[in-house]
Amino acid sequence: MGILSLFKTHFASLPAGKSRIYNLTGSAPAVLLALRERPFIALETDESKAELLCKDINFYRGLFAGERVFFLPDPSGPESIGQRAELVWSLESGGSLVTSSENLETSLWDRTSLAASAVALKPGTVVSRAELEQFLLLLGYRHVPMVSGKGEYSLRGWVLDLFPSMSEDPLRIEFFGDEIEQLRTFDPDSQRSRAELADYIVFPAQEPEGSRSISEIFPGRAIFSLDPAPDLLKLPEGSSLLSRYSFQGSGPDNDHDHELELELETGGTAAQWPDSDAGILSLKGCGILPEERGSLAGLAGTIRVLSHQHRVLIVASSRGQAERLTDIFREADCIAPVIEIRDAEAYEGNISIVVGELSGGVFIEGLLILTEKEIFGERAAFRSIKKTKLANLLSSLDDITPGDFVVHRDYGVGRFTGTVRRSMDDAAIELMQIDYDGGRIFIPVQNIQNISKYRAEEGVVPKVDKLGGKSWQNKKARAKKRAQEIAAKLLSLYAGRSMARGFVFSPDTELHHEFDSFFSYEETADQLRAIQDIKKDMESEKPMDRLLCGDVGYGKTEVAMRAAFKAVFDHRQVAVLVPTTILAEQHYRTFRERFSGFPVTIDFISRFKSKKETDDVLKRLSQGQVDIIIGTHGLLSSKVVFNRLGLLIIDEEHKFGVGQKEKVKELSRGIDALNLTATPIPRTLHMSLSGIRDISVIETPPEERLSVKSVVSVFDDKLIREALQHELMRGGQVFFVHNRIHDIYTIANHLSELVPEAQIGVAHGKMPGKELETVMHRFFTRQINILVSTAIVGSGLDIPRANTIIINRADRMGLADLYQLRGRVGRSSVKGYAFFIAPPESVLTEEARKRLQAVQEMSYLGAGFRLAMKDLEIRGSGDIFGAEQSGQVHEIGFDLYMEMLEQAVAEAKGIEVKEELEPVIELKPSAFIPEQYIEEIGLRLNFYRRIASLSDEAAIDEFQAELRDRFGSPPEEVISLLKIMRLKSSARRLMIMKIAEAQGKVRVIFHPDTKVQPGQILSLHDSRKGRMKFLQDGFEVDYKGADFEQLYTGLSEILQELSCQLPEADAS
Repeated sequence: MGILSLFKTHFASLPAGKSRIYNLTGSAPAVLLALRERPFIALETDESKAELLCKDINFYRGLFAGERVFFLPDPSGPESIGQRAELVWSLESGGSLVTSSENLETSLWDRTSLAASAVALKPGTVVSRAELEQFLLLLGYRHVPMVSGKGEYSLRGWVLDLFPSMSEDPLRIEFFGDEIEQLRTFDPDSQRSRAELADYIVFPAQEPEGSRSISEIFPGRAIFSLDPAPDLLKLPEGSSLLSRYSFQGSGPDNDHDHELELELETGGTAAQWPDSDAGILSLKGCGILPEERGSLAGLAGTIRVLSHQHRVLIVASSRGQAERLTDIFREADCIAPVIEIRDAEAYEGNISIVVGELSGGVFIEGLLILTEKEIFGERAAFRSIKKTKLANLLSSLDDITPGDFVVHRDYGVGRFTGTVRRSMDDAAIELMQIDYDGGRIFIPVQNIQNISKYRAEEGVVPKVDKLGGKSWQNKKARAKKRAQEIAAKLLSLYAGRSMARGFVFSPDTELHHEFDSFFSYEETADQLRAIQDIKKDMESEKPMDRLLCGDVGYGKTEVAMRAAFKAVFDHRQVAVLVPTTILAEQHYRTFRERFSGFPVTIDFISRFKSKKETDDVLKRLSQGQVDIIIGTHGLLSSKVVFNRLGLLIIDEEHKFGVGQKEKVKELSRGIDALNLTATPIPRTLHMSLSGIRDISVIETPPEERLSVKSVVSVFDDKLIREALQHELMRGGQVFFVHNRIHDIYTIANHLSELVPEAQIGVAHGKMPGKELETVMHRFFTRQINILVSTAIVGSGLDIPRANTIIINRADRMGLADLYQLRGRVGRSSVKGYAFFIAPPESVLTEEARKRLQAVQEMSYLGAGFRLAMKDLEIRGSGDIFGAEQSGQVHEIGFDLYMEMLEQAVAEAKGIEVKEELEPVIELKPSAFIPEQYIEEIGLRLNFYRRIASLSDEAAIDEFQAELRDRFGSPPEEVISLLKIMRLKSSARRLMIMKIAEAQGKVRVIFHPDTKVQPGQILSLHDSRKGRMKFLQDGFEVDYKGADFEQLYTGLSEILQELSCQLPEADAS
């Protein structure tokens, strides 16, 4: 009998109408729904579970050759609104969908009103740009200087950029007057056009006001609720309940009080759902689950025995994993081929393997479907990583806007107040206006490369330097000296390590590859690079000392576990050193799960273990019976004796004290050491440290739309009570962050009054260490379900069941802190919620408003995340070089200090650092970017900075094409500016220091090191008799009466002739 027939026979006896079907364990609910021929709506507890159920149903639909079902996300920003609108637009009358209970009553467009609100765009159509902009605003689109996320638009003259809510690519609409001339997509990363479109329909970026029942919007569909605590009053008549629990009764806990409450509320409605047992069999006791078998080797034999009575289908997550399972069966003389899903129904063998996406298996009489969950055990949920579309927009965070503090390398720290236009000799130029103590300076925008935005830790306000004083030069001298001291210290440490000799680990074998393959997810390129670097280090005779940087959720632990396996394979012990007891237990659980299929002994020491237990662990460790030991600074005690220590993994070393760090150095002498840190370091610094400090960086960011819904609100008892109760009802835990110790217990008591059923604990940094650890341990072990704490929970904690965080007075916290706190939730398969509590907007500072807006937008824009990364970079460099660098960072700004540090490191390595020649061009055309062409000042200055960095003709051509693409044809002033850059590019190549025009004559001055010979200049003179004059350091050409275009053409010809006469290496 085929799989479809077996399922149909099994479920044939279940009632078709209103009922409660229980005992639907594993993926059985998906099977039941996949078998339905008529359209339906399935409701899950939350969005993430709904998406998982949809994938499971589609897996079975693929198996049964049925039509796919659709997933309706919750409303959470323009991207999800677009997905919701697209589903309404594309869903056929007979289609089925899966969503969360939140959408039972929802503000969703119906197809008719959606069509009425759409805008059709097509080349040749006449539409007023002003009216189109107004219509976009009505549809929920918002105006931005540069489009990077869904729901945004930017109008620049004849060009309108728009990111439709339903499109994966933004649109660029080019007008001629009010006629659409061209319609094309563009890359939000590079902002360059991609492909032309014949037409496009733009749908709203917001949902309609008011809410309607989902059964009204999608009529004629049966409704099934998998929510264990549904709102029975909201469920449409005739709905059925599906329960994953294997007992009768309306609630997951068989809570009779809850049932009675439902009965009273609904007038006996709960009793109207008759119970039916789905008859799903339990896998417990079959010998398949990891806790019931010794190793993977025994799995094949167990399944072979079961296959005599049941057909067995194994679902692997990847082709490689499927083939490895086939190998395991082959070694046990058991045939288990990998087949296509579409062929599984017709396959006549007893055991087969398919590649697919299924969250859990199902067991009925005659059929057993297994997934990696049953074979390898429960694994931490994984949020797929996708490449952010905003990667190159980091530079926009360095944009200088009026009011910002800036650093000029010659004058110091000042405040940028804006740009002004000045006319000099009939030529207009744009100047940056910077205020200092005692005066104001005006800098031509062409020299913007000498100016950078002031950056230090968030909240630091710099002291403005005095014009004409010596304080700035003194600050730079102090910073340079400090940078040289740090570079020398680093080089000394490196030299010491280079002389040491350590254990040489053997190259990887098939067993290593097998361990690697049991990682369920696809490694990112950064992860693979880090793994390769670490394994290469371990296979060399020089002891490894590598720093692995990567934010929470980027996969550092997996990389560390690969290194640990390599050490254990060569019979060497591994010590994992962590700053807190909670982290020790977390790592212990993670390592134990990951190594479950291999004969590796893992243990941990903790003050929560009895003395007898700890002594036993230490004894077995000294005898070599423990392969991997995990613990806090207790591992550094003289009582701890290793048998053959080969690898030391240190998590967040900067959190250890000075004395503990010294002990770490002692312990790591001669053995391989891997340091893990969650704070990033600047890319340029990472490059300059190459060869001195071995660093691997995992910087593939999490997906843009994180599974955390952010809400900004005033302190509201009703909102807070609902948020707490919602999390507790789904069996979760809550962080309540209150960053003031003096009234933290008052807040805890208030919460206790709001939700008296909760178990509340308090944690703050001034508690005795053991008391704090006890509270955190109770939260970790779920004895406490609401933790009221200061911001100490901001890093290092991984509590999968804590999926709501409430941050009180969020306006008083820095963006990096808010980002890290928000990162505590949404790390499992459950949707996370972050509530940022602040005073009313009217009393917030402008900075606080910006921070909270950025945090709220983090869920889909990513800009807040990147801004936080900038602040975290400063912390990260402090972790490498020590907190003492902060004084220099505050004085001269982070970017200039990093530049000095990079130069000092290069000099310490013996690399000669030559300052690149920057030619001065003093010609007099009107050369600037008009406000009418690029209106937004930050974006305009960003383009000036980019123009100043253009190095050759090809780059200038490419830049000019980009301007044309993004903003329309450049005006004459921009063309003149680019011509000056072309002259500067040629001058740099010829080592010309200055090209200056005065009274109709242009003087060209060479650098003493120029490769241009006097004879070459003489050859120019012959063809320009009477107009050219020789000078001691160059020449002068008479251009009296010539306009800028004639002057530019003449100079270009001269510079081109000189370039042609240079040796090939210098001319390139």
